[in-house]
Amino acid sequence: MGITVNARCTCSPRDPFKAYKVERRDLGPRDVLIDIAYAGICHSDIDHAFGTRGKAIFPLVPGHEIAGIVSAVGCDVTKFIVGDRAGVGCIVDSCRVCPDCLAGLEQYCSGKLVMTYNSVDRHGQPTHGGYSEKIVVDEDFVLRIPEAIPLQNAAPLFCAGITLYSPLRHWQAGPGKRVAIVGFGGLGHIGVQIAHALGAHTTVLDLTLAKQEDGLRMGADDYRATTDPATFTELANSFDLIVSTVPGSFDLDAFLSLLRRDGTFVNLGVPQKPLNLAAFSLLNNRRSMAGTLSGGLRETQAMIDFCAKHGIAAQVEIIGADQIDEAYERLLAGDVRYRFVIDVSTM
Repeated sequence: MGITVNARCTCSPRDPFKAYKVERRDLGPRDVLIDIAYAGICHSDIDHAFGTRGKAIFPLVPGHEIAGIVSAVGCDVTKFIVGDRAGVGCIVDSCRVCPDCLAGLEQYCSGKLVMTYNSVDRHGQPTHGGYSEKIVVDEDFVLRIPEAIPLQNAAPLFCAGITLYSPLRHWQAGPGKRVAIVGFGGLGHIGVQIAHALGAHTTVLDLTLAKQEDGLRMGADDYRATTDPATFTELANSFDLIVSTVPGSFDLDAFLSLLRRDGTFVNLGVPQKPLNLAAFSLLNNRRSMAGTLSGGLRETQAMIDFCAKHGIAAQVEIIGADQIDEAYERLLAGDVRYRFVIDVSTM
């Protein structure tokens, strides 16, 4: 029979969003039904909806920053009960038997990785994301949301939060380390809060100083404009770790020059053009360049618990379902502080 729910979809690249009906599967023994309250809008939603990141499955219902309330559980579910606050991030299934899955790194699954949307599930059906009223997910891929974080502020943490938390943890941001976050937007404003809570000296590198007051309030020790040449001379050879959230092209060599010996530049953005760098930018100071994908389920739960403990949350602007197209345009223009979140009751 399935469960029919209201959603918003786009039917081809750059088409406006419209009302749509999604069929969710009936609950299996290990499934959790979540009534979605809020769904964040991620830049990757735009990439898929606009067809700029490989092949998209249309009609497309984006959304992998999901927060809501459990409304039903399968007969074998042990981790959740009806009424629990629950979240879903980028992944809703994986092979569970490859070395990466066994290590709790499902995001690198070499078997069957199933993304929350724009993917095909183990039943051969396209997955649909959080721009919808309800979602059915295996309990192993559902996260518990602590009471300390309001649902609307928790939703973006399931992509933006874990995408910053994972590299900051992996490259050991903490006391005695100097960390720079490139870009102070949907990802960057959460990264600054996490780096500060980890105890690292944290600098924001943004195009302008327009958001400096917010950056310092959220925990940045320094805030510099990358359009000011003095930034690159004054901060040369000074950072242990630079995490870039910028989705566009930039002068990679200039940013690599800011790393001290054995420093690492971690790229999180997905620019449409390839990144270019000079070999000596890495050879000097024995620098490294790396990338990373979100995080596994254990790490994502650790992230949301860490955020609750340290008072970290996404700063959001709540919109109705009819405002998705406008929100996409505003996000591309940088006109949001700092994450759009859809009130799913407006579906």
